[in-house]
Amino acid sequence: MDAVELIALAASSSLLAGWRLYLVTFITGLGMKFGWVPLPDNLQMLDVLANNWVLAIAGVGTFLEFFADKIAWVDSVWDSIHSVIRPLGGALLALAILDASDPAFQIVAFLLGGGAAFASHAGKASARAAVNMSPEPVSNMVVSTGEDIATGGLLALAILNPVAAALIAAMMVGLTLWLIFAARKAIRKLLGLGEPKDVTPRA
Repeated sequence: MDAVELIALAASSSLLAGWRLYLVTFITGLGMKFGWVPLPDNLQMLDVLANNWVLAIAGVGTFLEFFADKIAWVDSVWDSIHSVIRPLGGALLALAILDASDPAFQIVAFLLGGGAAFASHAGKASARAAVNMSPEPVSNMVVSTGEDIATGGLLALAILNPVAAALIAAMMVGLTLWLIFAARKAIRKLLGLGEPKDVTPRA
């Protein structure tokens, strides 16, 4: 992979980490361990994600998150706990994939990776909070399963076709912004809060 493809993969992975940090870490680590991700040989941080302990912890986290995310309101508690963990994990993922030798570039990668993960996490948490307002539990499980499939599919596409990673990252940014505004509107509607009325007295 060239530099542009690596940056695109790092951006996509960081954004997806805001949805499913453990799953992204697990799949990326496996990809590095078994050569699914053809990265340059001079990257020294590959052993971090491909380490057996990291893979084991990520695997356990993936298992726990899969079930916690299917239960209404438990998913919101899980999201709240991971409001710091996911952005930090996204930042570290970006560093692990890029492994820049320039300290200034490392800081940029860390900040951008963390910011991308936080943005997608905010969109996910906002959307799930709106879904949890629904009285029936089926919608929550359907949305959660959709997130599982989307995360795995998009990450696989980013690994197999790094050129598409940049497009994935751009689409996810737009989707995240839409989710935040759509969730805000849905919550206001469910709570019976309409748009503020104009109370300016007429002449």
